[in-house]
This record gives sequence, C-alpha cells and structure tokens, in this order.
Amino acid sequence: MRAGHQATGPGAITPDGCAVELYSRLPVGTEPDVIASAVPAGAHILELGCGVGRVTHPLLERGFTVTAVDESPAMLERVSGARTICSPIEDLDLGEQFDVVMLGSFLVHAGDVEVRQALLRACVRHVAPAGCVLIQREGEDWHNDVPRERVDPSGFTVRIVSSEPAGDGAHSVHAEYEFPDATWTQTFLSRPLAREQFEEILTEAGLKVDRYLTDDRTWVRAVPAA
Repeated sequence: MRAGHQATGPGAITPDGCAVELYSRLPVGTEPDVIASAVPAGAHILELGCGVGRVTHPLLERGFTVTAVDESPAMLERVSGARTICSPIEDLDLGEQFDVVMLGSFLVHAGDVEVRQALLRACVRHVAPAGCVLIQREGEDWHNDVPRERVDPSGFTVRIVSSEPAGDGAHSVHAEYEFPDATWTQTFLSRPLAREQFEEILTEAGLKVDRYLTDDRTWVRAVPAA
C-alpha cells in the first residue's frame, strides 16, 4: 500500500487504496463524451490509470484504439478489447508516442510532488508532437465542500467524509461508498491545486493548456509547449 493510502471492503485492494470490485460497480459518467469531443475520431489513446476499464470500454465502442495502463493486475483482468500494460505510470516508457495521452481519476493531484512530476513526465514522454494530453482535475471547491454525499441514481451513496491537512500542502481525504450489499472506504492523499498552480505545474512539465473542456474546468486539453 502506498504511504498515506488505505482502504476497507470486500475484494482485492490496489496499492493506492482502490477496491477492484467497487470500481467494477461504478457507472461511467460523461467522461467518454468529453474525451470524444476533444480528440480526432479514431485516435490512439494511451490511458494512464485505466482501472477496470470503466472509461476504456466506452472509448473502444466509439471507435478509438486504446492502450490501457494500470499498476494493478487485478484491475487489468477486468479490461477487454484493449492492449493492456501492467506498470506504475511513473516508470512507464514504451518508446512510443500517441495521438492522445489521458491522465484521469484526479491523478494530477497526487499528494507526493515527485510522483506528480513523474506522472506528467510520462505524459510528455508518450504524447506525439501534434498530439494532446487530457487531464482530469478536482473541482474548485472539492476540499472545502466537506462533508458531502451524493446518492447515485443506480442506488449507491458516495460520501466525502473529510479532507484534512496532512502536511506539506497535501490533504488526507476519507471517502465512503455504500451499496445495499457492501460498503467500501478509501483514504488517500490529495494535493489541492488552484487553476494558477495547475497551469504552472504544466508549464514546468513542458505542457500548456489548450482549452478547458468542461464549464467547471475539471477536464483540460493540454498540448506540448514546444
């Protein structure tokens, strides 16, 4: 388990505290539509942190080619139809470049600054000169509007119970997912990034914002700065 991360609940748990069975149950949101609207039809997408393929599978259905990367073999067992690679994102070096590199799941908010920098270096390493990097950010008040809960139409409740300072600018976030037949908890480190901070770290990594893809600016299209 990565430092600062822990989880409870049935089934396999990944090193960053993600429960495989939980993520297999979570419905896909608007992500595939947002992604499809920002990239060329039929693009080859490198999906970093694909999990069980919640977004992978809808992208395949839309005609994209996907190379799906995750550090958890148990997660990758749930992915079908895509080329899969088991590796920590920070260490990934395929010697290939892609039309699109995708860093979802708020991974850019990694609590460890060195990990975040390595994640962005992996994006830059693999994006084609004329390609783009799609990054998912936390909402502007994500750490302030706590506690909060949302009842999903499919019948489960997700709660962000707390977000407490954990030192050096990172927060320890505790979440709960309650289903009729099972409950999972997850605690993880997250580093809040205001818009200006986010754009600054992209510049440091050799990227620049092309445009924000959603009104709440949680999805971003970035391109190589050169």
